Amino acid sequence: MAKSAVNSSRLPSREELYRAPALDKGLDILELLASRSGALTRAEIVKELGRGASEIYRMLERLVARGYVYRSAEGDRFALSMKLFVLGQRHPPLRRLTARAAPMMDAFALEAGQSCHLVVRERDAAVVVANAAASADWVFTVRVGTPIDLLSTSSGQLLLAFLAEECQSELMAHWKGTEKERVFARLAPQLARYRDAGYRIDESQQIFGVSDISVPILSADGHTLAVLTCPYIRRMAAEAIDMERALALLQRVARELTV
Repeated sequence: MAKSAVNSSRLPSREELYRAPALDKGLDILELLASRSGALTRAEIVKELGRGASEIYRMLERLVARGYVYRSAEGDRFALSMKLFVLGQRHPPLRRLTARAAPMMDAFALEAGQSCHLVVRERDAAVVVANAAASADWVFTVRVGTPIDLLSTSSGQLLLAFLAEECQSELMAHWKGTEKERVFARLAPQLARYRDAGYRIDESQQIFGVSDISVPILSADGHTLAVLTCPYIRRMAAEAIDMERALALLQRVARELTV
């Protein structure tokens, strides 16, 4: 009888054996928020997941504290932040982008006689992830790892111009009530012009004598994955190319890199 009982008992599956209920709750919330275009209230999340209000409350608070979820300015709605996207940028997709971009950027620098750098967004700022320097004796480059302000740089403004609506909403929630919110509002007409033109050319807001040429690298849905910027320096050499030619060469690289 004992032997029969042992044989008839069901062994737990691998999924049952290694369950982590708290982790499952957190992942359920992230997956739910990722599937919705708008923010959800706590009550809506509780209803959708069929879990207790108290356990959802605790998990939401932890996800907000860790930056994976952000709370609306009113405090009653929750949406996915860009942190998972940023984490993904640190892994193979970003490495593939920079690996693919590097030889093209080098070719641009050689042909144009100008340096260039590649910028990606990181939450409410951006960062330089690759660069290429011209072979001339006098060059200007921006080092890899340099933080880039979204509102006061050519790269940052072009990132904003092509930013997805949900990403703009996240920034607005983060900047609400600050000077950055007011600056962003003032920039809106300019950002629309950059979006219509598909590029940005203007004097650098950091270095005198430099004109920034920026072009977007876009996803399949037309939003910015990255921005390629050339800090154009006017050279006296007869063979030096003008800004229009530099723009055309930079746009060619961006088209090759656009998904």
